[in-house]
Amino acid sequence: MTGVLGDLALALASGAVEVVDLTHALTPDFPVIVLPPEFGQCAPFRIEEVSRYDARGPAWYWNNISMSEHTGTHFDAPAHWVTGRNQPGGTVDAVGPERLVAPVCVLDMSGPSTEDRDFIMTADHVAAWEAEHGAIPPGAWVLMRTDWAKKAGSPAYVGLEADGAHSPGPDASAIEALLARGIIGFGTETVGTDAGQGAHLSPPYPAHSLLHGAGKLGLQCLAGLDRLPPKGAMLIAPPLKIAGGSGSPLRVLALVPKEGS
Repeated sequence: MTGVLGDLALALASGAVEVVDLTHALTPDFPVIVLPPEFGQCAPFRIEEVSRYDARGPAWYWNNISMSEHTGTHFDAPAHWVTGRNQPGGTVDAVGPERLVAPVCVLDMSGPSTEDRDFIMTADHVAAWEAEHGAIPPGAWVLMRTDWAKKAGSPAYVGLEADGAHSPGPDASAIEALLARGIIGFGTETVGTDAGQGAHLSPPYPAHSLLHGAGKLGLQCLAGLDRLPPKGAMLIAPPLKIAGGSGSPLRVLALVPKEGS
């Protein structure tokens, strides 16, 4: 193999480029978003053994699985939100494959998110990040690092209380700033791309409303963002090709150049 793909293959083989997994394992106890009881609910992951080298199938092991499209580390297509329902290519199967491999910028908001579980990222935070790291390029994914993935397995991950969930996220000004940069999509470590209290922002759930209304993509329940540089990595995020789907669980990978490579 020669050319740019040959160079990539050599870099992967030599370890000059590392493949980083940004995905939580799907388990029955991994939390899902909880909506007010008058609405339909997101189904958690379920797994049922069909056979395991036994009388049900002597030479094979397999399982039946079921879940919501929006369970675990998952992908949001534009059609997931009412604002994106008429977007061309808005369902999972219609998203162009060229949009599923792209550069990624990681905006580290872990400090303020640790101090305030309801931290809101604004356009000022985006501008401050760019002043330090350079402009967010068109066609990039932007991921909001909060280190929330480290709370997985504890009630603090969703932060559900009588007044709803509590977790960090962006406001409308941040999403509008990112849209002005021409991003492909936006991702978070929390169960949604919006803050837990995002219903109280204007517009409500600004990440969902503005991103999908602009035909952009979403990722949530990411892990391992502390292993990515602010810039310079590539994100690989292909969902299952569900006909007419609004979203999909997926395995998100990043190609990360090692320092000095």
